[in-house]
Amino acid sequence: MKPLLIKVCGMRDADNIRQVEALAPDMMGFICWEDSRRHVSRLPDYLPTVCRRVGVFVNPEIGYVQERLKTFRLDLVQLHGHETPEFCRSIKEERLKSGRALQIIKAFGVAPDEPFPHTEDYEADCDFFLFDTRCPTAGGSGRTFDWDVLQNYHGHTPFFLSGGIGPDNTDRLRNFSHPAWAGVDLNSRFETTPALKDVGLLADFIKDLRE
Repeated sequence: MKPLLIKVCGMRDADNIRQVEALAPDMMGFICWEDSRRHVSRLPDYLPTVCRRVGVFVNPEIGYVQERLKTFRLDLVQLHGHETPEFCRSIKEERLKSGRALQIIKAFGVAPDEPFPHTEDYEADCDFFLFDTRCPTAGGSGRTFDWDVLQNYHGHTPFFLSGGIGPDNTDRLRNFSHPAWAGVDLNSRFETTPALKDVGLLADFIKDLRE
């Protein structure tokens, strides 16, 4: 099995970005959605130079995505709303016109008492899926879901596991397996306040997960 990708999302503070980057996550996420408490309204004074930058959007206009791609020099776009496969494809095609490739992460809410999300139509246009706990709003709930539900996913697109993953989930993650599982998405349960991560908690968790 390949090493798990680690994505730390909801970053905003420049000093905190530097500190978290020193832990060597693979990706760092910046939320480009005004309704989020972690919304990045302006360009931080520092952006990561080693890990890959992910912009997180919810039902955006394509022009807004293009502006953030340029301003934040994003490597990936994560779509957390009701975006269509055609929208995902159009973002990648527009990016290629500038001579740079772009990867797409499409998020899906999962609930044990509801049908598993219909992901098949997105396979050709997305590089990763992200499975999160379904909640009434597009924002994260901070709660985990029953990961056994993911045995209903038979696609080939690799996925991130998200939704309330915290410092106490190391053993549960070690016991989880799926052939398409690529990584974990970490956010609210490692925070002291919204958009400010507890670097010590993250350091211990990442070390334990990578051992």
